[in-house]
Amino acid sequence: MAQPLRGTQSLVGQMGWVFERPAITALEVGWRWIFGILFLAVCYAQVLKILAVVPLEAAGLTGIDAQNPWVAAMQLAHAMDLYRPHVLSVLRWLLPVAGLAWVIVSGLGRSVVLRRLGSAPAKRLPFRPLQMMVLQAAWLVVLGLTCWGWFRAMEWVAATHIPAFGEPDLIGFSIWLIFLSLGFFTVWALVSWPLSIAPLLMLEEKRSPVKALLESLRLGKPFTGKLVEINLVMGIVRLALIVLAMVFSAAPLPFSDELGGDALHMVWAASLVFYLVANDYFQVVRLKGLMEFWKMFRATCGEAEARGRLAGLDAGELNG
Repeated sequence: MAQPLRGTQSLVGQMGWVFERPAITALEVGWRWIFGILFLAVCYAQVLKILAVVPLEAAGLTGIDAQNPWVAAMQLAHAMDLYRPHVLSVLRWLLPVAGLAWVIVSGLGRSVVLRRLGSAPAKRLPFRPLQMMVLQAAWLVVLGLTCWGWFRAMEWVAATHIPAFGEPDLIGFSIWLIFLSLGFFTVWALVSWPLSIAPLLMLEEKRSPVKALLESLRLGKPFTGKLVEINLVMGIVRLALIVLAMVFSAAPLPFSDELGGDALHMVWAASLVFYLVANDYFQVVRLKGLMEFWKMFRATCGEAEARGRLAGLDAGELNG
């Protein structure tokens, strides 16, 4: 009998494979940065328009009291009240347009990356960008709901720990902020695994996007447990990359007088680029690991049992 395989073993085995093929990571970086650069350019243009209506001086942002965090928070809250109507008017059209652009760009880019992940041209997955866009739209909806839940949780924390009158409970606010942020980060890892395996089901098993999503929920507890494990590990890796990028950014601060502001800005930019590229690399590792893990699952369970699970049957029903 084959030895049981942990979900993370597949990922570890594929890190070297992806590292030896930087062109695939470059494709992932390319489509993400195409969207990101265009999105940031649009945001920058809208920020300039808002600042032309409400300058920084009028909002009081040029006189922030950095020595008193509580006073600075009140000044920022006053500025937020001034900018909120203008920002909301932009978000009403920018978010739908950005979401549609993300679905199109990510559907095309992810389809190309998955196709290139095949070990040989004859074994490459089919190219189905329109169907991939549907799955990317589902991913975006779930991510949006998770972010909305986090935002509402932060509103509750602020309302209960920072009253309009009286002494604010900054320690309690910070504890809840960290606890709930990590909690929602973990929830995202726990609920997003069907969206991770659904593209492979759609391409490997030639399913429609909707059927792939439905069948991703019926793969059996042992296999889904390993998918959750992979997602949790990837979440931990992302947190580790954030911490590492923060360490790189803070390392030259004791020497800021000698280095100067330009050198610090270069270090911060390099740290940001490091995080983005490393995150994209691990996204490709995750995809390759899921692809190979699905093949192992099919080989271990057998063709008939695997197809039976996709049809909603268990092994006992098959034997019967």
